[in-house]
Amino acid sequence: MNEFSRKILASPTHFVAFGFGAGLVPKAPGTAGTLAAIPFYLLLMHLDIWLYVVVILVSLLVGVWLCGESAEALGVEDHGGIVWDEMVGYWITMFMAPTGWLWIVFGFCLFRFLDILKPWPIKLVDKRIKGGLGIMLDDVLAGIMAALCMQALVVLYL
Repeated sequence: MNEFSRKILASPTHFVAFGFGAGLVPKAPGTAGTLAAIPFYLLLMHLDIWLYVVVILVSLLVGVWLCGESAEALGVEDHGGIVWDEMVGYWITMFMAPTGWLWIVFGFCLFRFLDILKPWPIKLVDKRIKGGLGIMLDDVLAGIMAALCMQALVVLYL
């Protein structure tokens, strides 16, 4: 294990911001962070809808601080290994999604597609808003867009 990884794993702030270590993967840390969100989603999906919303809001608010602190301590505006934002974005994507592995995988693919592509207004937010809020907000918007797409499919096809 290299010095950077030890630093991340030793700090509770970095450890959580890096998705409990998922963001340390050398290639596609955002994808790894989204994958790390799935086991948490499997627990969240059983919550009452209002409790799910509270968990998302708390995760978002904590994430603004957490990602901002981690980025500032590392001296990098939006370090690729900070993946808490991807985790929250995925949980937003899966809000009120139908159950089943097909939907879990579809939500994963849809969220990653929108997070990578960054259509308007995601790209605008990504470029203009900095700090912890900026780190979180583009993924929150990708999650909202993905959730709306998922709900549209549910309405149209189920």
